[in-house]
Amino acid sequence: MTERREYALMLTGGGARAAYQVGVLKAMTSFIPRNNSLPFPIICGTSAGAINATTLACFASCFHLGVRKLDWVWKNMHTNQIYESRFTSVFSHMMKNYFSGLSAADRQKKASSLLNNAPLRQLLHKLLDFKRIETNISRGHLRAICVNASSYTSHDSVSFYQSDGTVEPWVRAQRCGIRSTINVEHLMASSAIPLVFPSVKIDHQFYGDGSVHQLSPLSPPIHLGARKILTIGVDQPEIKFASAAQEHHPSASAITGHLLDTIFADTLNADIERAQRINQTLDLLTLKQRQSTNLEKIETMVINPSINFNEIAAVHYHRLPNGIKTLLHLVGLKPDAESSLPSYLLFDKFFCRELINIGFKDAMDRQEELRDFLNI
Repeated sequence: MTERREYALMLTGGGARAAYQVGVLKAMTSFIPRNNSLPFPIICGTSAGAINATTLACFASCFHLGVRKLDWVWKNMHTNQIYESRFTSVFSHMMKNYFSGLSAADRQKKASSLLNNAPLRQLLHKLLDFKRIETNISRGHLRAICVNASSYTSHDSVSFYQSDGTVEPWVRAQRCGIRSTINVEHLMASSAIPLVFPSVKIDHQFYGDGSVHQLSPLSPPIHLGARKILTIGVDQPEIKFASAAQEHHPSASAITGHLLDTIFADTLNADIERAQRINQTLDLLTLKQRQSTNLEKIETMVINPSINFNEIAAVHYHRLPNGIKTLLHLVGLKPDAESSLPSYLLFDKFFCRELINIGFKDAMDRQEELRDFLNI
């Protein structure tokens, strides 16, 4: 039987869509005893998933408490807690970017972005005590945590990890692992959606959303020692739009949404298929042949939404602040548009609550499979 210390939880990115992950975690608390520590000694997160993952790491001594903390935050979410959304703030930020771009000196000093996510930094400082991560590691409640970001400098997928000291840094093609003490800047970097939020500087390099350049999403947990990996993603089931919509060229907002879908619909499925092929190959080898390959079997399970969030976001579109609706209107987005962009930006409690409920139902529908995978 796989040791508990080899279990890992991986949370992918997707802006406001990450509220779905909280629902799945809530369902898991229904069959995990109270006061139990985090059932995943290894935890990895990307983008908004990195924020959820780090919260769990801070409360690793009590899984139920960590999930309740996340549930409370997402159920009471307001857009202005994540980025400045008032009309004057949005367009003041855009004008500052425009005029700073005219000056070579300012262009080198300031990161340009569509929105200002300074409120998120304040929220993270308020909610998370990062010192608790090391405490939980030293007490055996947590083995390792990893936050993924994309380096604009080296073009690598970088995994910032904090562990019990048994994991050495790694370097592979277009990806690497760097031993770190996880803090707010790592989360800001991992969740910096390209063009939407500003890049973040860490140790002389500039970083953006971890979903970019993530060619092998299973690599970080495996390097950290995982052999059974549960992934909670936000990959959307396909939705068919009215045929009339196909008669026109896509709007700028539809193209932007498509690009975001491409970024966040990472190569996880391909990576899982590769792991399954390796598992099948290892089953055909003798023990001596297995040992010579230096490969081990990796078991995976993925939970993704059963319902497409774009339709739900369209229903809640009116909840977007006026400044954001005006900005989206300028790029051709209307309430009935087919763009997935709103589902990334709708950090609204009513929208998030609906995603949490979907996540809870999806996980409960697969409860037996989950319990079997987790050996509970």
